[in-house]
Amino acid sequence: MSMTDTQATVGHARGSSAYRRLTLAMLFAGFSTFSLLYAVQPLLPLLAQDYALSAEAASLAISLATGPLAVGILVAGALSDRLGRRPLMVFAMLAAGVLTLAAAFAPGWHALLALRLLTGIALAGVPAVAMAYVAEEVDAASIGAAMGLYIGGSALGGMAGRLVASLAADVAGWRWAIGAVGLAGIVMAEAFRRLAPPSRRFVPRRGGHLRGALRLFRDRGLVLLYAEAFVLMGVFITLYNYAGFRLLAPPYGLSHAAVGAVFLLYVLGSASSAWFGALAGRLGRRHVFWVPVLILIAGTALTAARPLALVVAGIGVATIGFFGAHSIASAWVGRRGIANRGQASAFYLFFYYLGSSLLGSAGGIAWTKAGWPGVTLFCLALGLIAAAGAAALARVPPLPVADPDPPPPVEA
Repeated sequence: MSMTDTQATVGHARGSSAYRRLTLAMLFAGFSTFSLLYAVQPLLPLLAQDYALSAEAASLAISLATGPLAVGILVAGALSDRLGRRPLMVFAMLAAGVLTLAAAFAPGWHALLALRLLTGIALAGVPAVAMAYVAEEVDAASIGAAMGLYIGGSALGGMAGRLVASLAADVAGWRWAIGAVGLAGIVMAEAFRRLAPPSRRFVPRRGGHLRGALRLFRDRGLVLLYAEAFVLMGVFITLYNYAGFRLLAPPYGLSHAAVGAVFLLYVLGSASSAWFGALAGRLGRRHVFWVPVLILIAGTALTAARPLALVVAGIGVATIGFFGAHSIASAWVGRRGIANRGQASAFYLFFYYLGSSLLGSAGGIAWTKAGWPGVTLFCLALGLIAAAGAAALARVPPLPVADPDPPPPVEA
């Protein structure tokens, strides 16, 4: 075997030039995906006002992107098994940026929803492929940190997209806000194309997707991780979807720019995802995963307080917990689904974005019926389900090769 062949069978290790390029490219991918997908979130009160909508109806600007994205992920995962990870990600990022820019010129509410739906379908090519791309191209010991950076980019993108949209909307209206985010998405797509290394370990697969899916759902660990993705995202998206409605109203009466500043808390999620990802790599995922889940529950409970400082602190704590748990769970899926990474990752993201779509809209009903106390109770119920799932995952035995967690320390 030649040196080139040998190198091609070894993943990019931390410290190498290719690893730095790949992780930076994934940072841009995560940044672009979350900014394009959720930049309209702080604009929901404005959309509700302009189009005379209820809170749950306005949330369709989010749900009609995340719902089709969830379904599209299953198709994109299968396509990536045939066509390759990197080309699909480049196309998806560029198309989503162009569609978001077009949404700024939508003539009415239904046209805006149609463009958001198409944006969700386009974006499916990024999250469906990202975990598989990292798991294939990165050395096993460096996967946790690399995935943590991707999730960190998602946190930064979610923060920046929402913040830019809030500030632009406060100055020039929501159309300019959406247009600015769309232009940024196009720039990110080009940055990813230039930075992401070509795949070296990708092996095309044709057919067998139904059999592969059945094998995945026979793994109790993967089923639990898929359930975790659904409920954890439901908590997180609900908190952020309706926090704006609460903070704009009395007794707070904040401006749109001030509400947008709340999304600066996403920087905590960026740090949390990288830190918990690395910690789980050292101590074992099943020994760490429950910690950020409990942090998410504690943050959710804290948002029920009346003082503004405590409300904001609660959102920050919940953000730390959510991104920590998501970082661990996404890397865990990549390891347990080693025989079929594309599909394993696709199903994880399917349930993740399905939680955003279905539970995010359901949270709007809780807001309309019972205000923030209803939102808090709804999210706490989901958080307790996630905690039960974390306890069950701690008892799932590791796979011999795919999930090499270290054994627990021997007690004295």
